[in-house]
Amino acid sequence: MGKLKLIIKREFLAKVKNKSFIVMTFLSPLLMVGIGFLVFFLSKKNDEKVKHIVYVDEFKLFAKEDFKDTKTVQYTDYTALGIEETKKKVEEGDYYGVLYIPKKDSLEILANSIEFYSKESPSMSVIGNLENRVELKLRNLKLDNFGIDLQKIKASKISAAIKMYNFSGEESSKLINGLKIGVGAISGYMLMMFVMIYGTSVMRSVIEEKTSRIIEIIVSSVKPFQLMMGKIIGNASAGLLQFFIWGVILFVLSIVSSSVFGVGMTEIQTAKLSPEQIEAMKQAADSGVMETLMQEFFRLPLVTIFVLFVFYFLGGFFLYSSLFAAVGAAVDNETDTQQFMLPIMLPLILGVYIGFATVINDPHGPVATIFSMIPFTSPIVMLMRVPFGVPWYEIAISMALLLVTFVFMVWFAAKIYRVGILMYGKKPTYKDLWKWIKYNG
Repeated sequence: MGKLKLIIKREFLAKVKNKSFIVMTFLSPLLMVGIGFLVFFLSKKNDEKVKHIVYVDEFKLFAKEDFKDTKTVQYTDYTALGIEETKKKVEEGDYYGVLYIPKKDSLEILANSIEFYSKESPSMSVIGNLENRVELKLRNLKLDNFGIDLQKIKASKISAAIKMYNFSGEESSKLINGLKIGVGAISGYMLMMFVMIYGTSVMRSVIEEKTSRIIEIIVSSVKPFQLMMGKIIGNASAGLLQFFIWGVILFVLSIVSSSVFGVGMTEIQTAKLSPEQIEAMKQAADSGVMETLMQEFFRLPLVTIFVLFVFYFLGGFFLYSSLFAAVGAAVDNETDTQQFMLPIMLPLILGVYIGFATVINDPHGPVATIFSMIPFTSPIVMLMRVPFGVPWYEIAISMALLLVTFVFMVWFAAKIYRVGILMYGKKPTYKDLWKWIKYNG
């Protein structure tokens, strides 16, 4: 036990004292925040550029009010010039493009005959906005041809908002469900990234010691199993420390950015919204929706999420790191690891895809529930489900299965590790690994 502690301490200190670890621990949050501000700044700069679109309406259906100017798009009627002259003028000048509305026999034919010309490929948002304007106009014209009063149609529109409650009487909403999705998705994705980063770190550490022949001296004093576990636990401790520091720094930066620079998350989120959407958000804030959302955030099982994050981080890390360590012991250089990496990485990637594909739509459905029990995907999928409320017995089963599988995989990896660390000069195959597992010496 004393030797194991020494190995853990050595691996932990070697990791945290590394210059790259120290630099990235404090620099990564700043880079994340900096990239966020850069994207916000560039998106605002991009929106400041006004797109000048001209249109030629040979059908004579559209009026100026159908193409109202916005902050980012200006419309000009070039119908009098004709399409050919307009195309030449636009191509020579500083215009975004030409919308051509030809004269057709019916609105149905016209709907699929409208064309847009531009020097470069237009953005999907611009084309989508033009299509919406054209569809609205053609729809209104068709209703008018049917003798339907458009004012009555507009007056008949009504919005419904279904209030959601659970059986204990607590109120919920679509916004709150979105909040739960966000918290779960971030937790699951962060766990996957940490497992991949620190799992490969264990593998590289083993390869480095093996290629330098230091490992031959080390195993003369400690058992290979103790060495492997010491590396895994030491790197896991360093990972948790780094994650804690990142959390503290990001929390402080969020407070500073909101109070000193006056840039809050609301500004970033509304940077690309239309004035109508921004006004709707303001009305939602005035009606207390934002306050309710913040209250609901603190009603989430934050302590449970944090505790389970630590547990599943450690469980998932130990599970995968044991495999990474076995791979590192089996090869002589990092290039030879590629043939063994894919089977290890696939369950992690699958967990993320399953989480985003199923948990978002149905967090308590059979697919989400099953994959939150399977040990190779449960660390990610279960964390995505937790904000929605998971029965305690499902969590208990998932944790128990993860622990049992972790113990088995450590034993499995140790069989490969104890033989592989002393093997040199040969690129191993899956057949060789199977022989090492069966070796009883």
